[in-house]
Amino acid sequence: MAVPDSNAEARDASTAVAAAGPGGQVPGLATRPAPRREREAGRPRAARGRPRRAGWLVVAVPAVTAFLVAGYQIGGASLWRDEAYTKDAIDRSFGQIFVLLGHQDAVHGAYYLLMHAVAAAIGTSATALRFPSLVAMAVAAAFTAAGGRRAAALARPGDLRGAVPALTGLLSGLVFATAPFMTYYAQMARPYAIETMFAAIASYLLLRAYPDGRRRWWAAYGAAVALCGLFNLFGLLVLAAHGVTLLLTDARRMASPAPGRRIGRIPLRWLAASAAAVIVLGPLLRVAYRERKQIAWLGRPDYATIDALIRDFAGSRDLILPVAVLALCGIAAACLADDWRPLNPAALALPWLVVPPALLLAASFAKPVYDQRYVEFCLPALAILVGSGLAGLARLGWRLRATRPAAAWAAAAVAAVAALGLAVLLVAPQRAIRQTSARPDNLRLASAIVAANERPGDVVFYIPVDMRVLGTGYPAPFLRLRDIARARSPVASGTLTGTEVSSPAVLRSRFTDVSRVWVVTGNGNGTFPVPSTPVDKEKMALLAGMHILHRWRAGEVMLTLYGY
Repeated sequence: MAVPDSNAEARDASTAVAAAGPGGQVPGLATRPAPRREREAGRPRAARGRPRRAGWLVVAVPAVTAFLVAGYQIGGASLWRDEAYTKDAIDRSFGQIFVLLGHQDAVHGAYYLLMHAVAAAIGTSATALRFPSLVAMAVAAAFTAAGGRRAAALARPGDLRGAVPALTGLLSGLVFATAPFMTYYAQMARPYAIETMFAAIASYLLLRAYPDGRRRWWAAYGAAVALCGLFNLFGLLVLAAHGVTLLLTDARRMASPAPGRRIGRIPLRWLAASAAAVIVLGPLLRVAYRERKQIAWLGRPDYATIDALIRDFAGSRDLILPVAVLALCGIAAACLADDWRPLNPAALALPWLVVPPALLLAASFAKPVYDQRYVEFCLPALAILVGSGLAGLARLGWRLRATRPAAAWAAAAVAAVAALGLAVLLVAPQRAIRQTSARPDNLRLASAIVAANERPGDVVFYIPVDMRVLGTGYPAPFLRLRDIARARSPVASGTLTGTEVSSPAVLRSRFTDVSRVWVVTGNGNGTFPVPSTPVDKEKMALLAGMHILHRWRAGEVMLTLYGY
């Protein structure tokens, strides 16, 4: 039997090391990394467990924080008119909801059907109606953190479990979890929080699919985008933002370029997933076009529109400057430290933050389609930029610790002061956002006013007819008033507000034995509406012989009691 020559083995090893290229790679030899089980085997058991637990904490801490922050006093503020629409719609049976969607509000059909099931399980109190939005925002916070972490890791390939990506993800998630605008929509029984959740999920899946390239990730991405658009069609604008992200980045600069064909920097699989999401929503897009009159109330944007967008995204006017500075720090960290071309937090977040609002604002100069709630799904992008800015300052201090200790301490101090300053400045906006005054209407107060002052035989006029929604949030007192103008109820007519008689003569014939009339209306400018239909003009004519007994305001709701 031949005996191995240990000296020969040593010489071979020395030769191999000498021939190794940069990083210890031997030319001509396979460079596949060792299987995961083999890599983990050489690490202590405790060290193997820590990164996985830390990874979960990066996601879990922002989710729990968002749930606690937004869940505090979630049922305290009164329902307002949009939430009253939700309550009225989901109180119907599944069949009646489908009849409603055939006439009106089909764009919110998925949300109404979901909320009908939720209401059957937990009721229709303000807390119960808002609970799905709270859960959605907690999930959105988790995926904001996951997206920030993965984007930071892609800028430094192979560093997914490193300290910088983890810190970036954690801070991004916490910034989102404490944003007053997040709390506002988490405490609202409308679909915008769910849309935001799916936008955050889709953005995270883009970071998985683009470097990886496998069909399963692109399929999941397409499904998330479709669900985002299903709950609000304007959520499809996230595709435009992601398209800009792909144009700004270059997969060839990554450690593992994504397989598959591409047009320039755009993967064909992204185009296929995007097209599939739009095609699936095609029928809903057609219905939305037919229902476009439902947003006829929107006006052209102006300076105040943009000012309100910036203020509300930041959280308050006092927060605009620090949030803007930290967001710019996040962009600078991506451009200077991470290199722009690989996917990084700024390449993901900046288009996501800017492109959808810019497109809607630009389109609104031709046909008004912009409202702030339609771009709320861009808020996680701002959180990622701010989180990246805070992490960038901490990272700068860490890099300078050996060569310039004073500068390192200064950078660390700036990051700490910035974080503490944000926390202090967030207290007042978070308190204010929970107040009923932060909503347009106070339907709870309006209901209490009617309950305290109504008498048997009182008549009610809603001017115009869609103001009937103001009595559906807390309906009991309003149901005791005689609605003599109504022709068919909301359920019978398959509409949100019901229908009124079309003939002024019919209304006049019903106006008998009337001594007091409640007029319910609600204009944003606080003025009494000018009647525009023949029936509304007849209502005011019937009131001509009466005088105003009292007038109350409940937010934008105006209650006027007429009598002899």
